[in-house]
Amino acid sequence: MSLLFEDGHLIHGSDSALTRFALAPGYHQWEDIREALLSRFPQFPVTPRHGTTGNLTLAAEDGDSPPELRITWRDALCWLHLPQTRAAAELTEETFTKLAALRRASDSSPNPAWQTEAGGRIIWHNRAYAALKRKAQYDPESGGAALFSTPSPEHPNRVCLRSDEGEKPDWYALTTTTEDHIQIYHATCINAVVAAEEAQRNFVQTLAKTFAHLSIGLAIFDRNGQLALFNPALVDLTALPAPFLSARPTMVSFFNQLRESRRMPEPKNYKNWRQEIAEVIAAATDGRYQETWSLENGQTYSIRGRPHPDGATAFLIEDITAEVTLTRNFRAELEQSQSLLDALEDGFAVFSASGVLTFCNAAYREHWKQDPDKSFAEITIDDAIHVWRGMSAANPLWPDIAEFVMCRGDRAGWNMPIYPHQGPPLSCEVSAIASGATLVRFHAVPVEAGRQDRIAAPLANDRRQPSN
Repeated sequence: MSLLFEDGHLIHGSDSALTRFALAPGYHQWEDIREALLSRFPQFPVTPRHGTTGNLTLAAEDGDSPPELRITWRDALCWLHLPQTRAAAELTEETFTKLAALRRASDSSPNPAWQTEAGGRIIWHNRAYAALKRKAQYDPESGGAALFSTPSPEHPNRVCLRSDEGEKPDWYALTTTTEDHIQIYHATCINAVVAAEEAQRNFVQTLAKTFAHLSIGLAIFDRNGQLALFNPALVDLTALPAPFLSARPTMVSFFNQLRESRRMPEPKNYKNWRQEIAEVIAAATDGRYQETWSLENGQTYSIRGRPHPDGATAFLIEDITAEVTLTRNFRAELEQSQSLLDALEDGFAVFSASGVLTFCNAAYREHWKQDPDKSFAEITIDDAIHVWRGMSAANPLWPDIAEFVMCRGDRAGWNMPIYPHQGPPLSCEVSAIASGATLVRFHAVPVEAGRQDRIAAPLANDRRQPSN
């Protein structure tokens, strides 16, 4: 077996030598063969000998073949001769063919592969590993062990290629197997995976910074039902300790802790608690969960559950105590105003700018038998005038009321007399109020007893009068 080097680069070799050591002219160098033979020939030179002419014979420390190594050099050329035993010389052509096929497969692989002995020294590598070795920072005395960095405890199967400062390192997924006390390594480039993970981390950090300013508590659970993301508002609203949330509790643990801290209504039947929580989780997964929690301390929370991609579930907790209090106060004021107007004897009816009856008091409903709350359809000003006209004497000013209600410009209030078929005469006052609405007021007009019989119909010359 013979190998020829020029200035440390392999330029030629016999088939048996190239097959035995998996070398290829033009790709491998002096340190490659040194790595393969150093364990058997400890005196193997670090660099190829050069000079006028010379030779060197080294004996192997074990009894394996070849037993000795001869090095011959002349100028920049250096020969390695390894005598073969008779058994090695009798290798069949089929064996050489298989070895050549294996060498082609390993050298054509785009992924680095190498083997180390029990002491960690590299004894073989393929062409992809050699290319990385030439590219990276490499110490020949290290035997190649320092080409990749040591895996971190967080990622025991991931290593990066050592590079110059300022350059972005290349990341590889490392696979290790052991055969006959030999460690076999295969590295696969995962730069795209690392870049995607970094982009995901940056995106999550951006979301976290955005969520940190929200007043709504946010809790996102992953597909396994564990808390994956939360914002500071969740800590403030739920009073749950941050270490508990950072430990990624499950949904059941999360809601159970809410119950213990009295940040959700106490269940009526604790035996069915697990079943109720399971129903909450199922409803949130389908996007159907939305409830309002009234707490013991007087606060009111709005809870919504929404499904997220990849099987995740998000819960949004919002403090709506101020809105609920405002709504209750507003409703109380409306009820008080309604009671006050219902206590008046005059009838009041309010029509919107579009001419729809939006409010009336008890006196109006009793006298004109109209109630917008019990009507299937909206009551318009035309519907109301039709009722007024049918229950009172004829009056030419009815259309003027409809025109006043539908008018969009400045409007001056006025009044007109109405003579119902039953009951005393009424004064109908029409006035403009806020938002383009119109107030129609009906109040009784005192009439002398002697004149009551003479009022059977309005006078023909009745006209509307400005209201006071």
